[in-house]
Amino acid sequence: MTWIKPSFLWMMYRCGWGSKTGQETVLAVEVTRDGFEWALRHACLSSHVRGVHPDRATWQRRLKRAPARVQWDPERDLQLQPLPYRSLQLGLSGEAVRRYADEWTVAIRDVTPLAHEIHALVSGGDLDSATRLLPQERPYPAGDELLAHLLG
Repeated sequence: MTWIKPSFLWMMYRCGWGSKTGQETVLAVEVTRDGFEWALRHACLSSHVRGVHPDRATWQRRLKRAPARVQWDPERDLQLQPLPYRSLQLGLSGEAVRRYADEWTVAIRDVTPLAHEIHALVSGGDLDSATRLLPQERPYPAGDELLAHLLG
């Protein structure tokens, strides 16, 4: 399984600004809109939710068949502290991983120097400058419609 994590700051939390062992390189992978939306349309929630799934066994069967899974993790601020809202994490397996690698990937950029630069600014207390360097992130257009199938 591989994961698409659209939130830069959540990734910085996960990799410790590119300093955790085995996570010293931070890559930004650009994928096609069609590919991302295919994954969302074919996704299942990563955990059972009472009231959304008829029962745990039904959810487990759906999860096992789904080539993608949606997980929501707390978004992070510049100090990597949790915020009161969540960001999407999109797990890919099987067919979705093949499509991701062979069809959806448009570009791969090493953003490790950017991660280190922003981290140095945050460590030095210059949050305004750090904020200006953050990649622009917006709510995904039609995201609610694409994820509606997850809720019933």
